[in-house]
Amino acid sequence: MRRIPTLLRAGALVLACLLPSCVGTIGGAPDEQQAVESIPERSAFPRLTHTQWENSVRDVLRLEQRPGLSTSFTGDPLGGVFDNNEAVLAVTPNLWADYQRAAEELAAMIVADPAKVALLVPADEGQGDEARARAFIEAVGKRAYRRPLTAAEIDEHVALFNLAPTVIDGDAFLAGVAHVLSAFFQSPHFVYRVEGTREPREDGLIPLGSYELASRLSYLLWNTMPDDVLFDAAAAGELDTKEGLRAHAERMLADPKAREVILSFHSQLFDWRKFEDLYKDPAVFPEFVPEMGQDLVREAELFVEDVVFAQEGGLHELLTSRTAFVNERLAAVYEVDAPSGAEFGKVELDPEKRSGILTRAGFLAANGTARASDPIHRGVFVNLRILCARLPPPPNNVPPLPPAEGKTTRELVAAHTGKGTCGASCHGTLINPAGFAFENYDAIGRYRTEDNGFPVDAADAYPLGGGMASFDDAITWSQMLAESREANECFARNWLEFAYGRDAEVEDAVLIEKLGEASRTGMSVKELLLELVGSEAFSTRRPVEVAP
Repeated sequence: MRRIPTLLRAGALVLACLLPSCVGTIGGAPDEQQAVESIPERSAFPRLTHTQWENSVRDVLRLEQRPGLSTSFTGDPLGGVFDNNEAVLAVTPNLWADYQRAAEELAAMIVADPAKVALLVPADEGQGDEARARAFIEAVGKRAYRRPLTAAEIDEHVALFNLAPTVIDGDAFLAGVAHVLSAFFQSPHFVYRVEGTREPREDGLIPLGSYELASRLSYLLWNTMPDDVLFDAAAAGELDTKEGLRAHAERMLADPKAREVILSFHSQLFDWRKFEDLYKDPAVFPEFVPEMGQDLVREAELFVEDVVFAQEGGLHELLTSRTAFVNERLAAVYEVDAPSGAEFGKVELDPEKRSGILTRAGFLAANGTARASDPIHRGVFVNLRILCARLPPPPNNVPPLPPAEGKTTRELVAAHTGKGTCGASCHGTLINPAGFAFENYDAIGRYRTEDNGFPVDAADAYPLGGGMASFDDAITWSQMLAESREANECFARNWLEFAYGRDAEVEDAVLIEKLGEASRTGMSVKELLLELVGSEAFSTRRPVEVAP
């Protein structure tokens, strides 16, 4: 197949790039702006993440697997905790070249396989090539743009289809299919989740259109484009009411595809990626073999799935449940019987030694050194990810702690960073207490009562609920976190940022406080998601378009 000349290719794709300006006010008088300031501004053009690009391509083309082309895409900068933050998902020149190359590869792959073509193009039953082309464009274009194409867009793509034989060799009809597919996957309407509805309500907020709501819902709960049922619901106006939106959100949460999103949130929040590359000194921990990294990831996945879908639980269960899933290697760490006949088996851990995800080997090993516990990193993690505390960055060129000869790790850390030292303001009050709670666990997460031959002291106090709250160990610390306003509001804030794909803003404070209190009193993760879907911030936007 002949390559399409660059200039011609660019000109042919102009029709797909006719987007309105990404910056500027598109409606709302000053008094109306005042009325809508309870909803944060956000981009009307959030870009697909690389995972969403993969999932969307798979579903647009009716493939069984994701094509895997995004593994060579230009990477995105880190923008906070989650990978879907619209503020950092820009299209750089290099990424645009990646999109172009991938679009052409996808088109070539499809037309080279008659079975794949048959999934997209109506069979030839004598209706004529243009009718077949038009039906193909309407069906595939609806999935690619997550909405029905306008009549003008259909005509423009038919023109593209007919132009293809002048720039691509081989079968004329297949050339048209390839040319249009390449255009679809290079279009901003595919790369961005375009929210172009512009008509404000009386209160100044712009309610999203049905297909825009379908996209928000689908990318939140499935991380991909809407399915046919959701498209039909959008066409029937079923998503235009909060009740209808919730009904479809409940349907989607019950689908196995929702598990990928639930796991993605917790994987990023608890940084499971670190589990896979852990190194522990084999002279100290000969049982920590390289395969344990994957074991820890799988254990975490099974635990979260059990809490969210089997227990219908929320943050309280994540921080207090003793249910665990272990294989033979992890059973030894937790001092439980290894499951028989299965790679991973469900067990109940000792309530005197374990309580929830922060007392599991994954978190503890990922925040331990090669040889010892690491209360500083464990404390920083809890402050930032569990309590949303604001910590200043550490000073530069901080030397490592000396060996803990004749002392416990806690004594060593306290002597260098605790009260009476230059690090007392952060370490003494926030970081060290939150990390000392886990001193009953060594560098791979095994329970211990001694450290360097001395008794472990895991008790301390942390400022919660407007006062200093004392705890004895990680068990009581986890319970306190599960019941605290601070941790539950942090959990709600993290979910809001993940669900909406943006940073939390001051306008979100009321919703975060409401969801945090509901979480503190027992709201499940699934119900929290449904509440986010039912909020005004999910179904409307302010009359300002903000480009990433």
